Amino acid sequence: MVTKHEQILNYIENLEVGYKISVRQIAKDLSVSEGTAYRAMKEAEVQGLVSSIERVGTIRIEQKKEENIEKLTFGEIVKIVDGTVIGGEKGLHLTLNRFVIGAMKIEDMAKYLEPGNLLIVGNRKEAQELAFHRKSAVLLTGGFMASPDIIALADRYGLPLISTSYDTFSVASICNAAIRDRMVKKEVVIVEDILVPIEKTYYLNETYTIADLLRLNDESGHGHFPVVDAQGKVSGVITSKDIIGQVPTEPIFNVMTRNPITVGEKVTVAAAARILIWEGIDFLPVVNDDYELRGVVSRQDVLKALHLDQKQPQNSETIEDIILANFSEHTDENGILVYECGLSPQMSSALGTLSIGVCTTIIMEAVSRCIHQKRRGTYKIENTVIYYLKPIEIEGILTIQPNILSLGRKSGKIEVNLLFDRKIAGKALVSIQFLSK
Repeated sequence: MVTKHEQILNYIENLEVGYKISVRQIAKDLSVSEGTAYRAMKEAEVQGLVSSIERVGTIRIEQKKEENIEKLTFGEIVKIVDGTVIGGEKGLHLTLNRFVIGAMKIEDMAKYLEPGNLLIVGNRKEAQELAFHRKSAVLLTGGFMASPDIIALADRYGLPLISTSYDTFSVASICNAAIRDRMVKKEVVIVEDILVPIEKTYYLNETYTIADLLRLNDESGHGHFPVVDAQGKVSGVITSKDIIGQVPTEPIFNVMTRNPITVGEKVTVAAAARILIWEGIDFLPVVNDDYELRGVVSRQDVLKALHLDQKQPQNSETIEDIILANFSEHTDENGILVYECGLSPQMSSALGTLSIGVCTTIIMEAVSRCIHQKRRGTYKIENTVIYYLKPIEIEGILTIQPNILSLGRKSGKIEVNLLFDRKIAGKALVSIQFLSK
C-alpha cells in the first residue's frame, strides 16, 4: 500500500518542471496534514525534485545526473548575488554555461549570446531584449528594474530575469569565485558520487536462508552482499566463503559477519580506498546517519574514481597546489638533501609574513619526502611543534632541512630547520607513528 509520504512524492514528480508549489497547496490538494506535506517536500528537495529559492518559493526542477564538474544553476546565481527574480521563474533550474558582460556595442554582443549564457548588464533595454531572443538569461546590475515588456519576454522564453544591487564588476567577481570554489570542491570525490544506489543494490534480509543467497548469487553474479534488518539497517555482510559447508535451509543470520565495517555517503573515496585495502575486503555497505543501507561501493568503483581527477579539465588551484608547484629538492654543497619552497603573496598572513598554516604544510611535505626516501609505509603525524625565531617574509625562498633523529619500526622523530636568507628562521620537531595492521 502506498503511504501518504510516497503519494506526495509521486505527485511532485509528476508536476511540470518550473511549476511553483507550496506545503499548504499540497496539503489542500492531497488532503494531508501540513506536517506530512512539509516532510515530503524536504525529501523531494534531497532527491533533487524541487528547489527552494528565497523570495521566489519552491519550484519543481528537473532531476540532473551527477556531473564530474558541478555547474551553477540560475537559481544558485540568485542566492550568490542576493538577487531578486522579476521574470522567467520557470528557468531557474537551468544550468549556466558562461557569463557575458554587457559592456560592448549591441552588434558585438550578439556574437557572445548563446543558449544557456547569462548577460550581466545594466539599464540597456535593447541588450536585454537581444539576450532573450538569443535564449540567454539576464542579470540586471545596479538595482535596475526591467520594463513590463522585457519581463513578459522573460516569462515567454522561460529564462530568468534577475536584478541585484551589486555593480557589474562585483557580480562578475562573486560569480567567478563561486564557480572556482565549486570546481575545487568537486576535485574531492566522495562515496556518494560513485556508490551503487540502493535501487540497484543486491542485498539480503536477516530472515533469508542460504538458498536465497545462492539464487541471488546466480541472478547478480556477485559473491558478497550486505544484510539488513526489518528496518532496513545494515546488520551484517555475507560472502560466498561464509556459506561453505552450510545447508541451504540455514538462516544467513547464523553465518553472516555481524557489525560490519561501513562508510557514510560523505566519506572521501581516498578514505574508502584505505579502508578497503587496510581491512582486506572487497566492498563496503554505504549507510546514512540512521545506519540505513543507501548502497555499496566496491574496490573496482573506488579504483575507477581515483583516476577521475586526472581526466577532469579543472584549472582551479588550492593553497596546497600552489605550495607544491613551488616546491623543489636538491643537494647542497655538503651533499645533504634539502628542500626549497618559493613563497608567493597567496601564502601570506594578515601581517604580510608566512602563514602558519602554509608553513605547517611546507614542513609536512618535506618530512613526507624525507621519510619515503628512507622507508616505505603508511604513517600518521602524532605531534608537531614549531618554533619561530624570526618572521618569514614572502616573495623569497624558504629552505627546509629535515633531519631524522630516530626512525624505528613503530615511530620516528624528525627535526626540521627553516632557513630564510641563509639564516635560521624557525625550527620544528615532528613525531610520527607508523601504521601496522
